[in-house]
Amino acid sequence: MTAIPPTVAAIFEAGGPRLAERAVAVDGLVTELVSAIPGPTGQRASAVVAAGGKRLRPLLALLLAGDPADADLTAGSGSASSAAVERSLRVSAAAVELTHVATLVHDDVLDRAPLRRGIPTVWATDGAEAARGAGDALLAAAFAAVARDAAAPVARVLATAASSLAAGELMQRADAYRLDITPSRYEERVIGKTAALFEAACRIGALHGDLDEDLAGHIGRDLGVAFQMLDDLLDIEGDPEVTGKARGTDLLDGTVTLPLAIAARADETLATVELRTLDVPEAAALCDRIIATGATTEVRAQAYARIDRAQDAIADLPGSPARRAALALAARGIVDRAS
Repeated sequence: MTAIPPTVAAIFEAGGPRLAERAVAVDGLVTELVSAIPGPTGQRASAVVAAGGKRLRPLLALLLAGDPADADLTAGSGSASSAAVERSLRVSAAAVELTHVATLVHDDVLDRAPLRRGIPTVWATDGAEAARGAGDALLAAAFAAVARDAAAPVARVLATAASSLAAGELMQRADAYRLDITPSRYEERVIGKTAALFEAACRIGALHGDLDEDLAGHIGRDLGVAFQMLDDLLDIEGDPEVTGKARGTDLLDGTVTLPLAIAARADETLATVELRTLDVPEAAALCDRIIATGATTEVRAQAYARIDRAQDAIADLPGSPARRAALALAARGIVDRAS
């Protein structure tokens, strides 16, 4: 990790030097696995990975796993050596990140996104076929690493997440330009498209940290739903200089998120907006109309409630206070990201 964001640095400080050591090792393993992808596809995949990110999902896996001094890291196999279990954890966390990056590359194809984190996307520079190839290669690298070096239950968790991610993305495509999306439909879509990988990361950590897998999964799901809600608010309220994209980019793409769904109930004229004809200035103006209804305030409150629920569950986790403190900071970091 060449540049550690302040939020992540605070998590490392709370979690102790062992956490930072593991996170750096996972980051190096991500780079190693991607560098093994041959040819131009590998170069494209490496460029996407090098673009950065907080590595939040693998960090959650490491945090739920805890430190070997705190628990017997069994990962479902009591006879495994500590070195093999540690390798399983690191490979699993790296695979979670590769899966996440793969979904971003595939999303950029579906969304026709010119930029990602302020950098031209593979779709924009090399076309849809090249981008699909890069995303597929990242997924293949993730599952090959898990099959080779991770504990058997990890493959089950990651495969379940990958299926949910695909279903959630297809659901979002089916919902494009529809202004009659209900909050329950939105939540179902978000659980598949975003929260599934947060949940998988936490379940993988629990498998390695002798924790209740379902409890960890619920924590991950709440954090993932909150993350997506706040990300949707950034699209409406965010500063383009900070977010790297114009306000209302989701609207231009026909993606109806919770702020618009709620706003359309408060202001019936919003339910008649023709998203297909919006241009960039009109999208920004629509964002202002959504904010004026109070919808963004309501969505933010719902996201915070999810994070509060996750933090309550974190407070009840067994193990060291350091693990709980670091996890609480990770949950808080999701809020800070959008504040």
